[in-house]
Amino acid sequence: MNNDNIRNGLLYLEERGWTKLIDPRWTLDVYEELQLSGLGLSDKEMREVIDVVCHHEPDWNTTEHLSHKEKFLPTDLDRVFTSIKYNGFTPHTLQLIDNYINNIQDGTRDLLRFNQPEHAGVCSAGPLLIGSLAVCDFARESLSASSDASGSKTPPANWQIDEAQERQLQRWAEAKGVWIPEAEEWLQSKYGPMMAQGAESKVYGRTGDTHVIKLRTSIYATLGRALEAIALHNYLFPQTIMRVIGFTRDSDGLFRIILTQPYAECKRLATKAEIDAMVSEKSFSDNGDGNGVNYISSRLHLEDMHPANVFVEQSSDTPVCIDCIVKFRN
Repeated sequence: MNNDNIRNGLLYLEERGWTKLIDPRWTLDVYEELQLSGLGLSDKEMREVIDVVCHHEPDWNTTEHLSHKEKFLPTDLDRVFTSIKYNGFTPHTLQLIDNYINNIQDGTRDLLRFNQPEHAGVCSAGPLLIGSLAVCDFARESLSASSDASGSKTPPANWQIDEAQERQLQRWAEAKGVWIPEAEEWLQSKYGPMMAQGAESKVYGRTGDTHVIKLRTSIYATLGRALEAIALHNYLFPQTIMRVIGFTRDSDGLFRIILTQPYAECKRLATKAEIDAMVSEKSFSDNGDGNGVNYISSRLHLEDMHPANVFVEQSSDTPVCIDCIVKFRN
């Protein structure tokens, strides 16, 4: 029996409002909550926790239960957060994250901030995108909880959230085996030389390849927002979907997301009229800032839509977007 596990079980119950002297009639309810918690406690450890918090002999045969409204029944994401908090990125935690990813991909669970059409963009970005969003959400919520506990009236700044998300995401990626040190050398040897470089991405590939590989850094307020942008790009522009395959830091120490994207051969740069027509079909209009490359819809900002990012593709003879800035309005 692991004493750390028992301590974590007691802390977990205390955080969720269970008093230290629970009614014996609630024994099975508490046991169910510990089972679903994500802590990975053994049966013996759960019973030991209950022995500590029960003010009389636990009643393992009661037929009286709390109503579902009174019980806290953790979701799969709650279990992920609990396991990261108490266990770190152990094999048990990694399995819980994989279970959560599977639930998103098979449609039994939704990411609340994405609507149904946008959900397709999430799934097309691959399981690593879904897992990384969960880890970034944990980092943000954990930082906010620490700020609240300290009595601070000021929410964490974006730079603090960004640092926490990078730190937790690197730990998860290392534990999962998708953190690629020296990625630039690895990409050149595996996928070919660097073909292009912009403010956001370094692009690798060989002539004739069907896909290119991108090392994409974040130009967003936080890493979590940069990951959301990949899903939103895929929703808006399925011809050039991005799929997350790993994570790294470049030679300058910048956190980078490793992506694949279909290779699109440029016939010519798109005109302003062609770009306007393309985004209008997706319910976007000019945002009125005078730059002519930034658009807005009821839910999203779509920016940086200049001809270097939007061109007419050779085989289809239609405009395609290979890169842009896209984010939720709220």
